[in-house]
Amino acid sequence: MTKVKPLANRVLVEVQAVKQKTASGIIIPDTARQSAREGTVIAAGPGTIESPITVQPGDKVLLGPNVGTTINVEGKDYLLVFETELYAILQ
Repeated sequence: MTKVKPLANRVLVEVQAVKQKTASGIIIPDTARQSAREGTVIAAGPGTIESPITVQPGDKVLLGPNVGTTINVEGKDYLLVFETELYAILQ
């Protein structure tokens, strides 16, 4: 198994699938799905002196629609983002 250890203040996030429909069956158009997304932190770098890491693996986070770099590890897509691109930790 390939292990990914982010460097500096980068975070590896598994993004949750975007909902295509609401609970009542209304189809959400692509333009509306471009809003903030939720994900789970898989790994985090050690941080830097100027920017220490505040998230930990397992944290649920909120991130923007067009941030980070998509990487594929053993057939699964992840997002590699700077911690500053995360909007919030969801509790």
